[in-house]
Amino acid sequence: MENTSNLRSGPKDIFLHLFNIVTFYLLVVGFITLFIQYINALFPDALNYYFYGISDAVRVASSILFISVPAYLLSSWLLDKDLKEVPAKRDLGLRKGLLYFTLFVSAITIIVDLIIFIYNFLSGELTIQFFFKILAVLLIAAAVFGYYIWELKRTDLNSQLPKILATALSVVTLGSIVAGFFIIGTPATQRNRRFDEQRVSDLQAIQNQITYHWTQKGSLPSNLTSLNDSISGFVASSDPETKAQYEFRVTGTTTFELCANFKTVGPASNLNGPRTLVYSPNDPYSQSWSHKAEKTCFNRTIDPELYKVQPSVVPVKY
Repeated sequence: MENTSNLRSGPKDIFLHLFNIVTFYLLVVGFITLFIQYINALFPDALNYYFYGISDAVRVASSILFISVPAYLLSSWLLDKDLKEVPAKRDLGLRKGLLYFTLFVSAITIIVDLIIFIYNFLSGELTIQFFFKILAVLLIAAAVFGYYIWELKRTDLNSQLPKILATALSVVTLGSIVAGFFIIGTPATQRNRRFDEQRVSDLQAIQNQITYHWTQKGSLPSNLTSLNDSISGFVASSDPETKAQYEFRVTGTTTFELCANFKTVGPASNLNGPRTLVYSPNDPYSQSWSHKAEKTCFNRTIDPELYKVQPSVVPVKY
Protein backbone atom coordinates (compact mmCIF):
# COMPACT_ATOMS: atom_id res chain seq x y z
CA MET A 1 0.00 0.00 0.00
CA GLU A 2 1.30 3.45 -0.91
CA ASN A 3 2.40 5.59 2.03
CA THR A 4 0.35 8.83 2.13
CA SER A 5 1.47 10.16 5.50
CA ASN A 6 3.94 12.62 3.97
CA LEU A 7 1.76 13.56 0.99
CA ARG A 8 1.24 17.31 0.75
CA SER A 9 -0.63 19.58 -1.63
CA GLY A 10 1.75 21.12 -4.13
CA PRO A 11 1.22 24.35 -6.13
CA LYS A 12 -0.33 22.36 -8.98
CA ASP A 13 -2.80 20.65 -6.64
CA ILE A 14 -3.79 23.93 -5.01
CA PHE A 15 -4.31 25.61 -8.37
CA LEU A 16 -6.34 22.78 -9.92
CA HIS A 17 -8.58 22.18 -6.91
CA LEU A 18 -9.29 25.86 -6.27
CA PHE A 19 -9.81 26.58 -9.97
CA ASN A 20 -12.12 23.58 -10.27
CA ILE A 21 -14.29 24.48 -7.28
CA VAL A 22 -14.54 28.19 -8.17
CA THR A 23 -15.63 27.43 -11.74
CA PHE A 24 -18.09 24.91 -10.33
CA TYR A 25 -19.65 27.54 -8.05
CA LEU A 26 -19.83 29.92 -11.01
CA LEU A 27 -21.68 27.42 -13.19
CA VAL A 28 -24.14 26.62 -10.37
CA VAL A 29 -24.86 30.33 -9.90
CA GLY A 30 -25.18 30.67 -13.67
CA PHE A 31 -27.71 27.84 -13.92
CA ILE A 32 -29.80 29.09 -10.98
CA THR A 33 -29.85 32.63 -12.35
CA LEU A 34 -30.67 31.49 -15.87
CA PHE A 35 -33.52 29.19 -14.86
CA ILE A 36 -35.04 31.75 -12.49
CA GLN A 37 -35.01 34.41 -15.22
CA TYR A 38 -36.56 31.98 -17.70
CA ILE A 39 -39.33 31.34 -15.17
CA ASN A 40 -39.79 35.11 -14.78
CA ALA A 41 -40.12 35.47 -18.55
CA LEU A 42 -42.40 32.45 -19.10
CA PHE A 43 -44.63 33.13 -16.09
CA PRO A 44 -44.58 36.93 -15.73
CA ASP A 45 -45.78 38.51 -12.52
CA ALA A 46 -47.94 41.54 -13.31
CA LEU A 47 -46.76 43.21 -10.08
CA ASN A 48 -43.07 42.67 -10.65
CA TYR A 49 -42.09 42.31 -14.28
CA TYR A 50 -39.19 44.10 -15.95
CA PHE A 51 -38.28 42.53 -19.26
CA TYR A 52 -35.07 44.49 -19.74
CA GLY A 53 -33.87 43.39 -16.30
CA ILE A 54 -34.66 39.78 -17.20
CA SER A 55 -32.84 39.93 -20.53
CA ASP A 56 -29.78 41.52 -18.89
CA ALA A 57 -29.68 38.78 -16.24
CA VAL A 58 -30.03 36.09 -18.92
CA ARG A 59 -27.10 37.55 -20.86
CA VAL A 60 -24.96 37.60 -17.71
CA ALA A 61 -25.89 34.03 -16.74
CA SER A 62 -25.35 32.74 -20.29
CA SER A 63 -21.91 34.39 -20.40
CA ILE A 64 -21.00 32.78 -17.07
CA LEU A 65 -22.06 29.34 -18.30
CA PHE A 66 -20.36 29.75 -21.66
CA ILE A 67 -16.98 30.21 -19.96
CA SER A 68 -17.28 28.43 -16.60
CA VAL A 69 -18.62 25.09 -17.86
CA PRO A 70 -15.72 24.35 -20.29
CA ALA A 71 -13.27 25.59 -17.65
CA TYR A 72 -14.81 23.31 -15.03
CA LEU A 73 -14.85 20.29 -17.32
CA LEU A 74 -11.22 20.85 -18.32
CA SER A 75 -10.03 21.20 -14.72
CA SER A 76 -12.10 18.15 -13.72
CA TRP A 77 -10.46 16.13 -16.49
CA LEU A 78 -6.99 17.24 -15.36
CA LEU A 79 -7.80 16.38 -11.74
CA ASP A 80 -9.18 12.98 -12.69
CA LYS A 81 -6.09 12.27 -14.76
CA ASP A 82 -3.85 13.31 -11.87
CA LEU A 83 -5.78 11.12 -9.41
CA LYS A 84 -5.40 8.10 -11.68
CA GLU A 85 -1.64 8.67 -11.78
CA VAL A 86 -1.38 9.26 -8.03
CA PRO A 87 -4.44 7.68 -6.34
CA ALA A 88 -3.15 8.73 -2.91
CA LYS A 89 -4.08 12.33 -3.76
CA ARG A 90 -7.71 11.42 -3.12
CA ASP A 91 -6.89 11.81 0.57
CA LEU A 92 -5.38 15.29 0.27
CA GLY A 93 -6.75 17.58 2.97
CA LEU A 94 -7.36 20.36 0.46
CA ARG A 95 -9.45 18.11 -1.78
CA LYS A 96 -11.57 16.69 1.02
CA GLY A 97 -11.97 20.07 2.65
CA LEU A 98 -13.34 21.63 -0.56
CA LEU A 99 -15.64 18.68 -1.19
CA TYR A 100 -17.08 18.76 2.32
CA PHE A 101 -17.49 22.53 2.15
CA THR A 102 -19.44 22.13 -1.10
CA LEU A 103 -21.61 19.48 0.55
CA PHE A 104 -22.21 21.87 3.43
CA VAL A 105 -23.25 24.73 1.12
CA SER A 106 -25.56 22.52 -0.95
CA ALA A 107 -27.16 21.01 2.19
CA ILE A 108 -27.78 24.47 3.67
CA THR A 109 -29.22 25.61 0.34
CA ILE A 110 -31.65 22.69 0.32
CA ILE A 111 -32.74 23.38 3.90
CA VAL A 112 -33.20 27.13 3.34
CA ASP A 113 -35.05 26.43 0.08
CA LEU A 114 -37.49 24.12 1.86
CA ILE A 115 -37.95 26.56 4.74
CA ILE A 116 -38.86 29.33 2.31
CA PHE A 117 -41.27 27.01 0.52
CA ILE A 118 -43.03 25.99 3.75
CA TYR A 119 -43.18 29.59 4.97
CA ASN A 120 -44.81 30.82 1.77
CA PHE A 121 -47.15 27.83 1.74
CA LEU A 122 -48.35 28.62 5.26
CA SER A 123 -48.69 32.29 4.30
CA GLY A 124 -50.90 31.39 1.34
CA GLU A 125 -48.57 33.22 -1.06
CA LEU A 126 -47.61 30.37 -3.36
CA THR A 127 -47.64 31.18 -7.07
CA ILE A 128 -46.64 29.12 -10.07
CA GLN A 129 -43.56 31.34 -10.52
CA PHE A 130 -42.47 30.87 -6.92
CA PHE A 131 -43.05 27.11 -7.02
CA PHE A 132 -40.90 26.63 -10.13
CA LYS A 133 -38.12 28.82 -8.71
CA ILE A 134 -38.05 26.81 -5.49
CA LEU A 135 -38.07 23.58 -7.53
CA ALA A 136 -35.20 24.76 -9.76
CA VAL A 137 -32.98 25.67 -6.79
CA LEU A 138 -33.90 22.46 -4.99
CA LEU A 139 -33.06 20.22 -7.96
CA ILE A 140 -29.72 21.94 -8.61
CA ALA A 141 -28.69 21.82 -4.94
CA ALA A 142 -29.78 18.17 -4.65
CA ALA A 143 -27.82 17.25 -7.79
CA VAL A 144 -24.70 18.93 -6.40
CA PHE A 145 -25.10 17.21 -3.03
CA GLY A 146 -25.67 13.80 -4.60
CA TYR A 147 -22.71 14.06 -6.96
CA TYR A 148 -20.19 15.09 -4.32
CA ILE A 149 -21.40 12.44 -1.88
CA TRP A 150 -20.69 9.93 -4.64
CA GLU A 151 -17.33 11.56 -5.37
CA LEU A 152 -16.26 11.24 -1.73
CA LYS A 153 -17.29 7.58 -1.54
CA ARG A 154 -16.23 6.26 -4.92
CA THR A 155 -13.36 3.82 -5.12
CA ASP A 156 -13.41 2.98 -8.82
CA LEU A 157 -11.24 5.61 -10.49
CA ASN A 158 -12.12 4.17 -13.91
CA SER A 159 -15.85 4.74 -13.50
CA GLN A 160 -17.55 6.11 -16.62
CA LEU A 161 -20.05 8.15 -14.62
CA PRO A 162 -17.95 11.37 -14.66
CA LYS A 163 -17.77 11.21 -18.47
CA ILE A 164 -21.52 10.61 -18.70
CA LEU A 165 -22.21 13.53 -16.36
CA ALA A 166 -19.78 15.76 -18.26
CA THR A 167 -21.60 15.00 -21.51
CA ALA A 168 -24.97 15.62 -19.86
CA LEU A 169 -23.72 18.91 -18.39
CA SER A 170 -22.50 20.04 -21.81
CA VAL A 171 -25.82 19.20 -23.45
CA VAL A 172 -27.86 20.89 -20.70
CA THR A 173 -25.65 23.99 -20.86
CA LEU A 174 -25.94 24.28 -24.63
CA GLY A 175 -29.69 23.66 -24.50
CA SER A 176 -30.17 26.23 -21.74
CA ILE A 177 -28.28 28.91 -23.64
CA VAL A 178 -30.06 28.17 -26.92
CA ALA A 179 -33.42 28.26 -25.10
CA GLY A 180 -32.71 31.90 -24.35
CA PHE A 181 -32.93 32.68 -28.07
CA PHE A 182 -36.55 31.52 -28.04
CA ILE A 183 -37.46 33.04 -24.67
CA ILE A 184 -35.80 36.47 -24.79
CA GLY A 185 -34.62 36.62 -28.40
CA THR A 186 -31.41 36.31 -30.40
CA PRO A 187 -28.45 38.69 -29.94
CA ALA A 188 -29.74 40.68 -32.93
CA THR A 189 -33.15 40.98 -31.27
CA GLN A 190 -31.49 42.08 -28.03
CA ARG A 191 -29.58 44.77 -29.90
CA ASN A 192 -32.80 46.03 -31.47
CA ARG A 193 -34.42 46.10 -28.02
CA ARG A 194 -31.59 48.24 -26.69
CA PHE A 195 -32.07 50.61 -29.61
CA ASP A 196 -35.79 50.80 -28.79
CA GLU A 197 -35.03 51.37 -25.13
CA GLN A 198 -32.83 54.30 -26.14
CA ARG A 199 -35.59 55.64 -28.39
CA VAL A 200 -38.05 55.65 -25.49
CA SER A 201 -35.45 57.35 -23.29
CA ASP A 202 -34.90 60.01 -25.98
CA LEU A 203 -38.64 60.63 -26.31
CA GLN A 204 -38.98 60.98 -22.54
CA ALA A 205 -36.20 63.59 -22.49
CA ILE A 206 -37.79 65.48 -25.39
CA GLN A 207 -41.17 65.34 -23.67
CA ASN A 208 -39.69 66.80 -20.50
CA GLN A 209 -38.14 69.63 -22.48
CA ILE A 210 -41.45 70.31 -24.23
CA THR A 211 -43.24 70.67 -20.90
CA TYR A 212 -40.44 72.98 -19.68
CA HIS A 213 -40.89 75.06 -22.85
CA TRP A 214 -44.59 75.29 -22.05
CA THR A 215 -44.07 76.54 -18.50
CA GLN A 216 -41.51 79.11 -19.60
CA LYS A 217 -43.14 80.43 -22.79
CA GLY A 218 -46.79 79.51 -22.47
CA SER A 219 -46.84 77.63 -25.76
CA LEU A 220 -45.66 74.42 -27.37
CA PRO A 221 -42.54 74.56 -29.55
CA SER A 222 -43.05 74.72 -33.29
CA ASN A 223 -40.40 72.03 -33.91
CA LEU A 224 -37.79 70.03 -32.04
CA THR A 225 -34.93 72.25 -33.13
CA SER A 226 -36.42 75.15 -31.17
CA LEU A 227 -35.96 73.09 -27.98
CA ASN A 228 -32.16 73.18 -28.28
CA ASP A 229 -30.63 75.28 -25.52
CA SER A 230 -26.97 76.26 -25.59
CA ILE A 231 -27.10 77.32 -21.91
CA SER A 232 -28.49 74.08 -20.43
CA GLY A 233 -26.82 72.02 -23.15
CA PHE A 234 -30.02 70.31 -24.25
CA VAL A 235 -30.07 69.07 -27.84
CA ALA A 236 -33.06 67.14 -29.16
CA SER A 237 -31.84 63.59 -29.73
CA SER A 238 -32.16 61.80 -33.04
CA ASP A 239 -32.79 58.12 -33.70
CA PRO A 240 -29.75 56.21 -32.32
CA GLU A 241 -29.64 53.85 -35.30
CA THR A 242 -30.76 55.82 -38.35
CA LYS A 243 -29.80 59.30 -36.99
CA ALA A 244 -33.10 60.62 -38.36
CA GLN A 245 -34.92 63.24 -36.28
CA TYR A 246 -37.91 62.05 -34.28
CA GLU A 247 -41.29 63.23 -35.52
CA PHE A 248 -43.04 65.94 -33.52
CA ARG A 249 -46.38 67.55 -34.22
CA VAL A 250 -48.44 70.10 -32.30
CA THR A 251 -52.06 68.90 -32.37
CA GLY A 252 -53.66 71.55 -30.14
CA THR A 253 -53.04 74.26 -27.58
CA THR A 254 -51.88 71.75 -24.98
CA THR A 255 -51.55 68.57 -27.02
CA PHE A 256 -48.71 67.19 -29.08
CA GLU A 257 -47.50 64.00 -30.68
CA LEU A 258 -44.09 62.27 -30.67
CA CYS A 259 -43.30 59.45 -33.10
CA ALA A 260 -40.49 56.94 -33.58
CA ASN A 261 -39.84 53.82 -35.63
CA PHE A 262 -39.39 50.79 -33.37
CA LYS A 263 -37.88 47.41 -34.24
CA THR A 264 -39.37 45.28 -31.45
CA VAL A 265 -42.50 44.95 -29.34
CA GLY A 266 -42.29 46.91 -26.12
CA PRO A 267 -42.09 45.31 -22.65
CA ALA A 268 -45.12 43.26 -21.69
CA SER A 269 -45.59 45.40 -18.60
CA ASN A 270 -46.41 48.32 -20.89
CA LEU A 271 -48.82 46.45 -23.13
CA ASN A 272 -51.80 46.55 -20.81
CA GLY A 273 -52.87 49.91 -22.11
CA PRO A 274 -52.20 53.44 -20.90
CA ARG A 275 -53.13 54.39 -17.38
CA THR A 276 -53.64 58.00 -18.44
CA LEU A 277 -52.67 60.22 -21.31
CA VAL A 278 -52.19 63.33 -19.18
CA TYR A 279 -48.55 63.78 -18.25
CA SER A 280 -48.09 64.26 -14.52
CA PRO A 281 -44.78 65.29 -12.88
CA ASN A 282 -45.71 63.26 -9.80
CA ASP A 283 -45.78 59.94 -11.65
CA PRO A 284 -43.10 59.37 -14.31
CA TYR A 285 -44.83 56.16 -15.42
CA SER A 286 -48.28 57.67 -15.85
CA GLN A 287 -47.97 57.76 -19.63
CA SER A 288 -47.70 54.62 -21.70
CA TRP A 289 -44.69 54.00 -23.89
CA SER A 290 -46.01 50.70 -25.24
CA HIS A 291 -45.16 50.07 -28.87
CA LYS A 292 -45.08 47.40 -31.55
CA ALA A 293 -42.37 46.70 -34.11
CA GLU A 294 -43.50 49.60 -36.29
CA LYS A 295 -43.83 53.35 -36.37
CA THR A 296 -45.59 54.38 -33.17
CA CYS A 297 -46.90 57.81 -32.19
CA PHE A 298 -47.52 58.89 -28.60
CA ASN A 299 -50.23 61.47 -28.00
CA ARG A 300 -49.63 63.67 -24.98
CA THR A 301 -51.71 66.29 -23.20
CA ILE A 302 -50.23 68.87 -20.84
CA ASP A 303 -52.41 69.58 -17.83
CA PRO A 304 -52.20 73.39 -17.24
CA GLU A 305 -53.06 72.84 -13.58
CA LEU A 306 -50.00 70.65 -13.13
CA TYR A 307 -47.72 72.61 -15.44
CA LYS A 308 -48.51 76.19 -14.57
CA VAL A 309 -47.19 78.86 -16.91
CA GLN A 310 -44.84 81.36 -15.30
CA PRO A 311 -46.82 84.49 -14.14
CA SER A 312 -44.94 86.78 -16.52
CA VAL A 313 -45.76 84.59 -19.50
CA VAL A 314 -48.94 85.13 -21.51
CA PRO A 315 -50.13 81.84 -23.07
CA VAL A 316 -50.31 81.81 -26.84
CA LYS A 317 -53.81 81.26 -28.23
CA TYR A 318 -54.33 79.31 -31.43
